[in-house]
Amino acid sequence: MPETEEKRELEERVWAELENVIDPELGIDIVNLGLVYTVTVDDDRQANIEMTLTAMGCPLAGTIVNDINFAMNDLKEYGEISEVDVDIVWNPPWSKDKMSRYAKIALGIPD
Repeated sequence: MPETEEKRELEERVWAELENVIDPELGIDIVNLGLVYTVTVDDDRQANIEMTLTAMGCPLAGTIVNDINFAMNDLKEYGEISEVDVDIVWNPPWSKDKMSRYAKIALGIPD
């Protein structure tokens, strides 16, 4: 795997691509909603994304994971990452406190 600086830049590019993944119910990207907890790139250039959903049993979980994989296509096509692994976790639970100021304003939630 690349050096630490290159690895950090790859992780930042993955975060940037995740900002293009829109939650279909709320119309805000999953990063600003605070759904993405961690992004790491391992020595084999596999992007590992740990995230949650706004509610257990969310019927759109498959759609969001598919959208993440689609958003990573350019990074995969250019060989920056090899694979994408999305791990949906429930701990810590998501709350409105995890949302960015932008998301709260867009959804009319007091800060």
